[in-house]
Amino acid sequence: MRKVRKDGQRALPRRQPQVGRGSASLRTPAAFQSGFRGFRSLLFLLQKTHRFIYYSDTGWAVGAEESDFEGWAFPFPGVTLIEDFVTREEEAEMVQLMDREPWKLSQSGRRKQDYGPKVNFRKQKLKTAGFRGLPSFSRDVVRRMGLYPILEDFRPVEQCNLDYCPERGSAIDPHLDDAWLWGERLVSLNLLSSTVLSMSREAPGSLLLCLAPSGFPEALVEGVMAPSRSVLCQEVEVAVPVPRRSLLVLTGAARHQWKHAIHRRHVEARRVCATFRELSAEFCPGGRQQELGQELLQISLSFQGRPM
Repeated sequence: MRKVRKDGQRALPRRQPQVGRGSASLRTPAAFQSGFRGFRSLLFLLQKTHRFIYYSDTGWAVGAEESDFEGWAFPFPGVTLIEDFVTREEEAEMVQLMDREPWKLSQSGRRKQDYGPKVNFRKQKLKTAGFRGLPSFSRDVVRRMGLYPILEDFRPVEQCNLDYCPERGSAIDPHLDDAWLWGERLVSLNLLSSTVLSMSREAPGSLLLCLAPSGFPEALVEGVMAPSRSVLCQEVEVAVPVPRRSLLVLTGAARHQWKHAIHRRHVEARRVCATFRELSAEFCPGGRQQELGQELLQISLSFQGRPM
């Protein structure tokens, strides 16, 4: 999915900012700060990583400069980036309102605010007690989301605010969001500073690569050569640049197959992220728990919430 301008038109291609170079590099050993989580974590840190950069203008991931795969590319569907989704003034007001509410310490140097039902994902149970909806300042944000075709029917039932700070060593490990309760689209509003979303897969097999034509990225819009090289899925990391005040939407393979993470090296200043989640099919009309889903929607869209 290509980048969308604020007026809904497709943006002209342009190069993304540099997010680092190198192909056969080792993952940053940040886990040494808190101890390894088993042998699997050790293998993850030591495995070879080939870095690719995602270009929102084309929807392709391209090998980083000065790497073994420089100039080689593969399609990376399921990522939509809407730049300048909010203004500087709206950004400042939203963060000010967030800071009036208490932040709770979370994992890996993050702080959080949760607006949503209490959920036990392991037992697949949830409670609505105490949930009063999304915060009032999100009403206009949700309304604005509906102006874009990819989000015109998006109705969030949960908002999670995360506060990242370099002084705390804030980061988030590679993970997939739950698919029992949460639906197809993950929507994140990035505030205060730009960052990079790092995406990786643990699936077996290889990715087929095409040699990007001269004139990249514009030439990728017209087409590419036939696949003629491959790389192991487990050795690929795709860097998705996320500008300040942009809205990022993950769907399809980017939502369900590629894990996403924020590395410590990509938190250079305070960053606040508001992530919105919708209901899965099980809680939508026709689903096994549609009545509970309707109750959750009525609560969430009342916009009377306080952090849980």
